[in-house]
Amino acid sequence: MANGRVVQTADRTIGSRQLAALLPAEVLARPGYRALADAVRTLILDGRVALHVRLPAERELAEAVGASRATVTGAYDLLRESGYVRSRRGSGTWTELPEGHRPVGAHALLGAGGYSADGDPGVDLAIAAMGAPEAGLADALARAAARLPALARTPGYHPFGLPDLRSAVADRFTRRGLPTRSEQILVTAGAQQAFALIVSLLCRPGDRVVTENPTYANALDALRHARLRTGSIAVSDTGWDMGVAESTLRQTVPRLAYVIPDFQNPTGALMPPEQRLRLLATTRATGTWLVVDETIADIALEVPAPAPLASLAPRGGADHVITIGSLSKTHWGGLRVGWIRATAKMITELTAVRVSADMTGSVLDQLVALPLLDGMDAALPARLAQLRIQRAALVQSLQRHTPEWSWQIPPGGLSLWVDLGEPVSSALAERAAAAGVHIGRGARFGVDPGTFEHRLRIPYTLSADRLDEGIRRLAAAFHDGVPLPSAVDRPHWVA
Repeated sequence: MANGRVVQTADRTIGSRQLAALLPAEVLARPGYRALADAVRTLILDGRVALHVRLPAERELAEAVGASRATVTGAYDLLRESGYVRSRRGSGTWTELPEGHRPVGAHALLGAGGYSADGDPGVDLAIAAMGAPEAGLADALARAAARLPALARTPGYHPFGLPDLRSAVADRFTRRGLPTRSEQILVTAGAQQAFALIVSLLCRPGDRVVTENPTYANALDALRHARLRTGSIAVSDTGWDMGVAESTLRQTVPRLAYVIPDFQNPTGALMPPEQRLRLLATTRATGTWLVVDETIADIALEVPAPAPLASLAPRGGADHVITIGSLSKTHWGGLRVGWIRATAKMITELTAVRVSADMTGSVLDQLVALPLLDGMDAALPARLAQLRIQRAALVQSLQRHTPEWSWQIPPGGLSLWVDLGEPVSSALAERAAAAGVHIGRGARFGVDPGTFEHRLRIPYTLSADRLDEGIRRLAAAFHDGVPLPSAVDRPHWVA
């Protein structure tokens, strides 16, 4: 598609106009071969151009970007030399990754194992998630062990999820103000699988979808890989502009809208009740499926935890709302348990999709999750208190090491959305990685390429000493005496 986001067609070829639509304006205005190679390399790493896709012929791309064929030839040569494309006479030029490299989404998840150039252990500021609560996890494992033998005598296939866990998730929704039956719950392997299942069932390549901008990077990856056309609703430091959101929804009539109204990732913003009502009404009027991500809804640090968005709808007025959540942020990302709450009919259809790729979830994980979910209200306050301490420690470190940066304290969530004051986020992330600090550059959270280059997402999920060490190294990279190239000068740095 020419909108710059649907980049993989049935024959695994990206057209010259499609690729040109993805390139930043600065490259199109001054098409040098190095800048063109940098931009294409970043598109591959970010997932906006899929792997094993055939690139346009050199002459076609030259015409599309207004460059000479020699410029495109030089760019392709650089990409071949660095391992990002391969060419074979008669079959064209195809995208790939060099040995040892991974797309940005996968690389971010491996940040904790990073080391600086001199072998020192790195500091992972890329993943906004806590370690497991050791005492609670040990108790949950003991309870799971007691129940496992009885279940082990069965085949072990529970495509909808363990009945007891479905009931526990439904009961929690009911206690939070949204009456829910167990048949309205599908247990998944985390919220990301939940979202992928929803997209797979409801959307087809080329469909329009709307997300917040910025938003959760892995959700954007899922939409890009599904070859959907993505529109956006801006979320600023002051929250959502619901007038623009309503206009966008009415004009585009998207198939699906994805929102994080509770301590939005990455901004930390909390959507007010009146805006939730307007969003419910508009998506219902446009026939848009509204997917509400509640993964961070319980991380309420300054306000009470909000009720489910769907609970605000009048009776029968929330059938178009699908709510997803998980234990990854409240408990542990290594426990792959999430859920979908929807109508019973929708849950049956989603389960059919799930079985085609993943016949059932881990029974052991679900047995461990059950006591954790049942005891969440008792255990969560201590976790939140620790997060408040670590958030204060991060703020102190930022004030000490980078006083020129700015941020707002969110009412909840797991990170700060930091403004660097200049568009150097990707360049800084690259320099910081060499010092062993892995960080979420702003562009990873933007719907459109090259946006949010003045932002970093910095989580406060590490201990105070590790946070200070990470910010100290980050500040040293920012202040090392060599000016960072801005996104205006070099639009797409590879992080």
